[in-house]
Amino acid sequence: MEALRQTQKKYGSRAMMAAIFAGFFLILAGNTDWGKGLILGALFSVINFVLIGETLPLRMGKSKGKTFFVALGSIFIRYALMAIPLIMSIKFEQFNLVTVIIGIFMVQLVILADHCFILISSTRKKQ
Repeated sequence: MEALRQTQKKYGSRAMMAAIFAGFFLILAGNTDWGKGLILGALFSVINFVLIGETLPLRMGKSKGKTFFVALGSIFIRYALMAIPLIMSIKFEQFNLVTVIIGIFMVQLVILADHCFILISSTRKKQ
């Protein structure tokens, strides 16, 4: 369980830091709706990532039926959570829809970038 929390902390904090720096840069460049959208999407991405980790122990050691319903409920809750920033970006002009969508995938992008960096550094060490 501690390894899970460390992974959540590592990728969640990296995703938020990347979104905050990119959002701040976009705001300074005059695209405030883009910056706010990126930060909003990243915030909900991190919350979603934490919820995934919190529901994992609920599925362990349960019967097949209970595991199915816990997993299904978790998916519905997380999808509803992901709909919040999308609806906000559609309703309010202060958030850009495209950057909210990019922000929603911020944790996944950080994980992908981390694995690519590890792959590139390991192939360079072999050479």
